[in-house]
This record gives sequence, C-alpha cells and structure tokens, in this order.
Amino acid sequence: MFGSLLLAAGVAFGSALVPLISVEIFVLALVTREPALPCLAIGAVVAAAQIGGKFIYYLAARGSFHLPKFMHRKPKPPTPRRERWHERTKRFRAWVERLTEKCHQHPHWMAGTYGVSSVVGLPPFMATTILAGLARMSVAMFLSVGFVGRFIRFSLLAASPAILAHWLF
Repeated sequence: MFGSLLLAAGVAFGSALVPLISVEIFVLALVTREPALPCLAIGAVVAAAQIGGKFIYYLAARGSFHLPKFMHRKPKPPTPRRERWHERTKRFRAWVERLTEKCHQHPHWMAGTYGVSSVVGLPPFMATTILAGLARMSVAMFLSVGFVGRFIRFSLLAASPAILAHWLF
C-alpha cells in the first residue's frame, strides 16, 4: 500500500514536470489494480506531488528560480521567417501581456482562475501555473488553492470507478 502511494507520488511529480505523462490514467489504473487504497489518500498524495512539481514552474515564472544556462534561448539573427512569425504572434503576445496586467491589478481573479483550473483542467493547469507566477500570486495562495483543487480532482477521480460500479450494478 505504501509502495503504491509512493509510486503514485513519483508519477504525479513527473507528470507535473513533463506534461506528456498522464497522471489521470495512472490514478485510474492504480485504483482498479488496488481497490483497497483509500481514495482520499490517493488524492492527497497525488495532489501534493503535482503541486510540488508545478511549484518549480511557478518559481521560474516568478523569477525566483533561474533555469540552467543550457535551457536559455540563444539570440538568433533575424530572418524573414522569424519576422513573419513575430508579426503573426504579436496579437497573442499583447493578449498575454494584458491578461498578466489584469492579474496584477486583481489578484483574486487569478486565484479564482487558478482554483477552477486546478479542479477542472480548463484553462490548462500548466498555463495558469505559469500565469500565477507571472502575476506574482503569493506562495501561500498558490500552494493552498492548488493543493485543494488538485485534491478534489484526484480524490473524485480515484472514487469514480467505485461510484460507477455502484450505480451500474
């Protein structure tokens, strides 16, 4: 039981860093393989590990954590292709800047958006994590709102096979 929860924490932390890993599928597989695991324990472990992984992105977006040199972009000389791309993405970049400014002006909006995203997944949780760092959301709010939202999400997900089995049979 403890080993399964430790494995769940590792997968959740990894999925927070590498979005290609689906912790949702892992949670469902874990619950069907070991139905005796408490849903609330799975929810708490996975939520804590997810927020731990996302905290790195939050700190990097906030500027508190500096990425290693090999991850920095090297300046490239302008080319016509790059200039076209820069021109095409100008409106999107302006929208992100306006949204970031709104989040600075109204920090509770950011908390609400981040909270909804942590439960539902829309807007994407990775995007709201980075936006929370850019908007300089307080660390306590980031950790508490994110943990509660992710706890609700993964506890319900872990309970869903049992709920469906109860309703269907």
